[in-house]
Amino acid sequence: MRDRGIHLQYSFEPRGQSGAQIENRLFDLLNLLHEHGSIRHVADALGASYRHVWGLLRHWEEVLGEPLVVWAQGRRARLTPFAQRLVWAERQARTRMTPHIEALRAELEQVLARALDGREEVIDLFASHDLALPALREIAGRSHHLHIGLRFAGSVDALRALAAGRCTVAGFHVPALVKPSPVFAAALKPLLAPGVHKLIGCLRRTQGLMMRPPRRVGVTSLADVARGAMRFVNRQPGSGTRLLMDHLLQVEAIDAARIDGYETRLEDTHVAVAAAVAAGQADVGPGIEAAAAQFDLAFVPLVEEDYFLVCLKEALDGPAVLRLREALADPAWTAALLAQPGYSPWHPGEVLSLTQVLPWWHYRKARPRRA
Repeated sequence: MRDRGIHLQYSFEPRGQSGAQIENRLFDLLNLLHEHGSIRHVADALGASYRHVWGLLRHWEEVLGEPLVVWAQGRRARLTPFAQRLVWAERQARTRMTPHIEALRAELEQVLARALDGREEVIDLFASHDLALPALREIAGRSHHLHIGLRFAGSVDALRALAAGRCTVAGFHVPALVKPSPVFAAALKPLLAPGVHKLIGCLRRTQGLMMRPPRRVGVTSLADVARGAMRFVNRQPGSGTRLLMDHLLQVEAIDAARIDGYETRLEDTHVAVAAAVAAGQADVGPGIEAAAAQFDLAFVPLVEEDYFLVCLKEALDGPAVLRLREALADPAWTAALLAQPGYSPWHPGEVLSLTQVLPWWHYRKARPRRA
């Protein structure tokens, strides 16, 4: 493999893709072979001939310099240990790259949309990672002539991008609290101002702890994780989920140093945390219920949180933001949320009062001066 490299390419096709899907015939073939155990079944699944699939296998074995399949008379074909490691490593890399791939696809779709349809509105959305937002992008493009240039970043980075003018709308999330939170106030309050920013309702989702089912027994909180000496994989600083973990540690008076990996074992997305736990690289990590379900992990709910979109006041009545609000109010968006575990609609498309829905803001009006 030393003299062999990776070549990436893209193309415009009549039928688009969704999410972070990437086509690769080698891994499609290996996964099908692992599932079905015969070239004949793989050929049928791919709509190709037996000879063609056999030739592809031989071609990639020559390119990679390693055998890919173990053959035995009268038995199922099996992937070699090298092929198993290759499939596993590619799956891990693809999981980690999901938000970046989605951002690249959004950029390319935006270029095509601007070129093809003058009626199409375009809006840039920097948002904290979420598994439902790609569905919103599809609904907006399909039914509302709105292309959403979606880029995932931590909640803090998304709000900073809005402040710097690098996007029109930002997405962030906070737990549905009734009391002030010093952690969230310190991180987000400087980036949000009543009268300057406008909040738009988006969704509500459940955040919790993800772990392999055998480790689920007896775990109901972060305190149990600290007592159980479990390996923790955390989210990166500045992400909304990391702020949530810091907030819960503060509420429960737990020293982060008591949790193995809290500051050192980090991932950038919910699915990357779930993949690390599923692969045995850690015992537990924070994330949304939908990510746990994607990797067949046990899930311990901790809090419900509200996911907001925010824009500057002057952009609220612009055509792109109005179409975004229409897409959020579309019944298709509600259906997309209810189809995923741990999600529900929450004031979708409605303009909300920043000081009412963020209790940690503590906005105080200036006192009138004495005469």
